[in-house]
Amino acid sequence: MADSDLIARVAPSVGSLPAQPWDRLAGGGNPFVSHAFLTALEDSGSVGPGTGWSPAPVIIEDGRGTLHAALPAYLKNHSQGEYVFDHAWADAWNRAGGHYYPKLQIAVPFTPATGPRLLLEDDAYAAPLLNAAERLCAQHGLSSAHATFIEPAQRRLFERAGWLLRNDIQFHWENRGYTSFDDFLGALSSRKRKDLRKERARAQEGVEIRHVTGADLRSEHWDAFWDFYQDTGSRKWGHPYLTRAAFDLFGERMAESVLLVLAYEHGEPIAGALNFIGADALYGRYWGCTRDRPFLHFELCYYQAIDAAIARGLQRVEAGAQGGHKLARGYEPVQTWSAHWIADPGFREAVADFLEREREGVAQESFYLGTRTPFRKGG
Repeated sequence: MADSDLIARVAPSVGSLPAQPWDRLAGGGNPFVSHAFLTALEDSGSVGPGTGWSPAPVIIEDGRGTLHAALPAYLKNHSQGEYVFDHAWADAWNRAGGHYYPKLQIAVPFTPATGPRLLLEDDAYAAPLLNAAERLCAQHGLSSAHATFIEPAQRRLFERAGWLLRNDIQFHWENRGYTSFDDFLGALSSRKRKDLRKERARAQEGVEIRHVTGADLRSEHWDAFWDFYQDTGSRKWGHPYLTRAAFDLFGERMAESVLLVLAYEHGEPIAGALNFIGADALYGRYWGCTRDRPFLHFELCYYQAIDAAIARGLQRVEAGAQGGHKLARGYEPVQTWSAHWIADPGFREAVADFLEREREGVAQESFYLGTRTPFRKGG
């Protein structure tokens, strides 16, 4: 089909688009770009009016209305909930007399997990889709567009379009064909193996741990987890990003992709970790507790996630942003990527120079962290 037959437009929301064509482009492997997840954020009020996240999905369709490509995108008037920090860029541009906000954010809100950001019928649609995003910025005076936590396979598509690439480090657990947690422990050094066994034993003292997923998820589980989520959210970022309704909608629309790990003491839930299940990865998202217990955070978020990934034959666990403490628990440094389009040529040049210098530091840190993993040397 010729480019002249294609129509690029901004839809009012993901929910305004039919689910089946969207999910056909999304591919089904990543739960966060699914129609169910993104519309749960919209319908629950977690994004939309008053949040600073205004849905603005960019799509390409033909004259018959057939969807060929899409971007999960949002107009942003702040930089909260993104996990790729550009506050210094905003400050610099504002000091220079510009207006950094609003900007276009191509991302899954509040979700520092890798995944496709270009939802494509074919890679040939990448260039016109990114061009549409650039034209949207130009027409509405937006300073920039940012695609965060892009899957590695799509880096070349952004680079080919001339977007600036940025990298950072997360900690992921990799399944090297393990058949059990003990099998994984066998790959660690003797001292680390003993440390992890002690941590697990201590964490499990006096508690019962349950995995809840699919049809077993009920409102009472979400009520308990909401308390945990609010406690963590109020301490980490001031107020929770998600509304209570979002969790009910996750359970209603994508229960088979949800794994809730709960710790009970005397029959009462005291802590929990929320995970999402992808085609080849388990994604740890939120954790919280109402009673502090030694090592329970590590048990629910990291060790139980490893158990679940092994049981499901998944290739990795992505445990979210930050957290050098994950390194000692078998989660290894992995580079994550974002792509950035800057409207002003001078500002773009300054950002490109910054990114070049930043990459040197990230490379050095990644190399150092790679020498500090708990695995047996030569193993």
